[in-house]
Amino acid sequence: EIEKLSKEKGLKVAWMRDVRHSPRAAVVREAIQNGEIGKVHQICFTGQHPMLYKRGRPDWYFEEGKHGGTINDIAIHGIDVIEYFMDSRLKRVIGARSWNAFATETPCFKDASQFIIEMTDGAMVMADVSYAAPNSCGFKLPFYWRTTIWGTKGVIEYGPATPNSYMIARDGDSGLEEVPVPKAIVVDGEHNLGSVDVFIDEVGKPGVFAVTQSCLNSTRDTLLVQAIADKCD
Repeated sequence: EIEKLSKEKGLKVAWMRDVRHSPRAAVVREAIQNGEIGKVHQICFTGQHPMLYKRGRPDWYFEEGKHGGTINDIAIHGIDVIEYFMDSRLKRVIGARSWNAFATETPCFKDASQFIIEMTDGAMVMADVSYAAPNSCGFKLPFYWRTTIWGTKGVIEYGPATPNSYMIARDGDSGLEEVPVPKAIVVDGEHNLGSVDVFIDEVGKPGVFAVTQSCLNSTRDTLLVQAIADKCD
């Protein structure tokens, strides 16, 4: 319905894509697009969040029919940034499941999710996005958005453990190299901007819908994965 209204009325749409619109994502994309690790075949990411039931999240979050699905809520950030890295889309869902594992007080809340998908460029993606992180640790653990990208000539990994850099190992290297990420970088001749700035910039450009379309693309792809998971139980 959102996509339909956007096209009918020429409205621009966005959501908070803080994972995608970051200096690190921009330089990782550049490394992949420049072929530094060859053709990418496998990607794995984890996005475990603290549940914070009765400890910060609103009660409606855990009510039946209100949340929208753990894949829809969390994995959209990982799928979106992969589509950005690879200039690809979801091709098919190999398998997906969501189930209640941690929120025993609210059995209807499916707080654990895993899936395997294939992208249009042939790359396979495996992910776990669950409310499994200990509440006391918050978002500080190194598994939070830990992402590993395997190519024919090397591997790239990044996560909270290296907030201002990413790790790369190329075929021929003896080990990992830590590549620093500048706070401000230039991508395609323009300074990398945050998600709000990118959206505002597009709003000021009549007839330009690049941000809107990419937001709708990753949203639709994520909802397709969520739909498969919903059918699993």
